[in-house]
Amino acid sequence: MASAHSRLVATAICSTGLSTAFHSSFTSLLSTHSISVTSTRILSPPAVATDYYLTLDPVKTNILAFNNELLSLCRSHAGTDVVCQTDNVYRRSKRLFIFDMDSTLIRQEVIDEIARYAGVMDHVAKITEAAMNGEIDFKESLKRRVALLAGCETSVLDRVRADLIFTDGAHDMCRVLKKLGCKLAVISGGFMPVAIRVKNELALDYMYANQLATSPDGKTLTGITIGPIVDGLRKAELLDVIAQSEHVTKEQIVAVGDGANDLWMLAEAGLGVAFNAKAKVQEKAQARINQKSLRNILYLLGLSDEDIALLLI
Repeated sequence: MASAHSRLVATAICSTGLSTAFHSSFTSLLSTHSISVTSTRILSPPAVATDYYLTLDPVKTNILAFNNELLSLCRSHAGTDVVCQTDNVYRRSKRLFIFDMDSTLIRQEVIDEIARYAGVMDHVAKITEAAMNGEIDFKESLKRRVALLAGCETSVLDRVRADLIFTDGAHDMCRVLKKLGCKLAVISGGFMPVAIRVKNELALDYMYANQLATSPDGKTLTGITIGPIVDGLRKAELLDVIAQSEHVTKEQIVAVGDGANDLWMLAEAGLGVAFNAKAKVQEKAQARINQKSLRNILYLLGLSDEDIALLLI
């Protein structure tokens, strides 16, 4: 009998359907690394998502080499993701989900949207891109970007909040997770007014974000933030605070984000998912999902379309 450490489950996902070419390449890669397929389970027919139950030889299998080749395989089959997890009770019993906000729960980068109204979009967007790629320290990048917003009317925040576009599947994913009894949090390097709307609309349990300072009359932004900046390290710290409050172990935590400032949070969780993330983040994260909808996160728990439909009733 295989030990618990030699059993894996690989969840393969492709919104247009897993191709026979992918299946052939994937099974060949498994064979090369002395990993055998014991069974499969289709989660989303006809072949959008499938679980491959695997057994590996701990002596013959180099997991690091396998993971590197798996990343290359997914890149060669555009639109296909494979997430490998240890096949144990924790895979099916996640209890805490931590999400980034910008470009994760919502499709926009909020500071860029504020900058658009303030007329400094190009300057801010360049700094945002560099920060998300890890080219600039997040705290420094935030200070530079917020400084460019000095004098902007605070009414702009209401307009940005009203114009939010939620990522496809965000509502369904959160409804299902809440139905399963999970606790949900957004920890954002973005800003409080927008994060409050996201928390309320998705019925999240926790919310942390940065606070923009305003003039004494509350009508304009001053170009600085108030309180500790929610950067990468702070995100990981807040994850730990919530985990302790909810009495959950690391193995029961899933974190989802897209930027370089999410890497600490992704590493701190039992399962860290890079969602449509920057290249550097995808290379370092344990798991990658490059699909349009956040509903795909649910497949990582072993939930089928039938399960999801039942939980959405």
